[in-house]
Amino acid sequence: ELQLVESGGGLVQAGGTLTLSCAATDVIYSWYCMGWFRQAPGKEREEVASMHIDPGSPDYADSVKGRFTMSRDNAKNTLYLQMNDLKPEDSATYYCAADGAWKVGCWGRDYTFWGQGTQVTVSS
Repeated sequence: ELQLVESGGGLVQAGGTLTLSCAATDVIYSWYCMGWFRQAPGKEREEVASMHIDPGSPDYADSVKGRFTMSRDNAKNTLYLQMNDLKPEDSATYYCAADGAWKVGCWGRDYTFWGQGTQVTVSS
């Protein structure tokens, strides 16, 4: 069964940069969609970025467009989320997700597999 393990979270000053990693136990190109989500305490989970593994063109939440970049390394079976110009409102637990359902679109779908999350805290 697919397992996803996020890493790379931590404490960073506003305006700083963090890159999150999501290591998969299965080849990522065998999955239809992968995504990054985040959830802050007391708030609903928010979809940050999602993409088809092939061709791998991500869609982003408006709140992170121009600042976050989702990418992949197929050889390492790893997904990345580079987060630039971090803001205090970006503070959350970030989750990696994957789904194999062959239907139109990745954004807004129900993802099947989830990682354990990695904490990102941005101080002002």
